[in-house]
Amino acid sequence: MRLRRHPAAAIAGALSCAGALIAGTVLVPAGAQAAPAASMAAAPYIYFGWGNPQSPTQVMSATGVRWFTLAFILSDGGCNPKWDGDRSLTGSDAAKIQGIRAAGGDVIPSFGGWSGAKLGQRCSSASALANAYQKVIDAYRLKAIDIDIEAGEFSSGTVRKRVVDALKIVKDRNPGITVYVTFGTTPTGPDSTGKDLIRKGAAAGAEVDGWVIMPFDYGASPGDMGDASIKAANGLKNAVKSAYGYSDDQAYRHIGISSMNGKDDDGRTISKGDFQDMLAYAKQHHLARFTFWAVNRDRSCGSGSDGDSCSGIKQQPLDFTKIIAQYHR
Repeated sequence: MRLRRHPAAAIAGALSCAGALIAGTVLVPAGAQAAPAASMAAAPYIYFGWGNPQSPTQVMSATGVRWFTLAFILSDGGCNPKWDGDRSLTGSDAAKIQGIRAAGGDVIPSFGGWSGAKLGQRCSSASALANAYQKVIDAYRLKAIDIDIEAGEFSSGTVRKRVVDALKIVKDRNPGITVYVTFGTTPTGPDSTGKDLIRKGAAAGAEVDGWVIMPFDYGASPGDMGDASIKAANGLKNAVKSAYGYSDDQAYRHIGISSMNGKDDDGRTISKGDFQDMLAYAKQHHLARFTFWAVNRDRSCGSGSDGDSCSGIKQQPLDFTKIIAQYHR
């Protein structure tokens, strides 16, 4: 989506070192309270680089959400990860992660998005890309990562293979880590490029925990957005089932939905009712993930507000996050 694809490279500021750096690792406390494992499946995106981001700990208190997907890790110009390509892993974002964990939550950094320099393109090999992913995993002692593969990373067959080969390495190095791969879709499921990505993942032996579609920004009108999202998810299920040889139940448990609240970039409305339909579907089939873009937008617009910081529809604050928080796999 165009809104979620804004890099925050233009938003630079003084970065304070928020954690000791020892052998390249940021020591971020895991917090005294452990978040329920099931809540990882419901980790809405929040972007600290734009859109007047809301306080994560206040969102946790108001909604019951315990996990957040943090956007976006990009290339600093080479094969080195930074927040939005310019903020150090040891800077202000580390302090925010520490605050979330201290409140009993946890995070899933997301690599990629639409804009900016992608690690999948700037790293020359699968092993180099896996090392870049590993820097972030080690820095924050992560339990999960999200690869939001879009734009040039998604369109290049060479890069698609590099990404899934790197994820195979990551899974081998980090037993128990959860890996999500998020990408765009048509109203009937993944297009030929998306299906190829899934097939490449299966061929590489990459044990992806959740292949996740973004069912919005379709261009042509798909009609009811709740029904269209479910139809797209069924198409995803079939693609994953075919590639991996899963049963229907296994395939459902390896897919997910990452929706968008309110007006999408094409001006179509994804309503609270649509989210409730998707929630029922996710619960019925035990999907790996049900999330949305983004907490930044989960409020009504005021005068002069834009789509980076509000939904474009009439709503109460955090209505959509409260629906997502009801999902426990």
